[in-house]
Amino acid sequence: MTIMANDLKTRGVTLLDEALQQDDEAIISVRGKSKYVVMDLAHYNYLRECELEAALIETHKEIQEGRAKILTADEHIKALHDDL
Repeated sequence: MTIMANDLKTRGVTLLDEALQQDDEAIISVRGKSKYVVMDLAHYNYLRECELEAALIETHKEIQEGRAKILTADEHIKALHDDL
């Protein structure tokens, strides 16, 4: 669902509540262009979990392919300093 910014100004959070009952996300349009996405916190948290899960899968893949280094904290800090 797309919400016009002017409609949001006049109807406020009530308009967002109505939009989010129909779909997980609502797009806010400013001057005819999609600019913002609004979603409820539960959906946002779900998307964050998906993002973290994808990062974990990518990390495991890099480890399996030998593209990761296992270092102690001191070794890691030294490597960071050496790169500077």
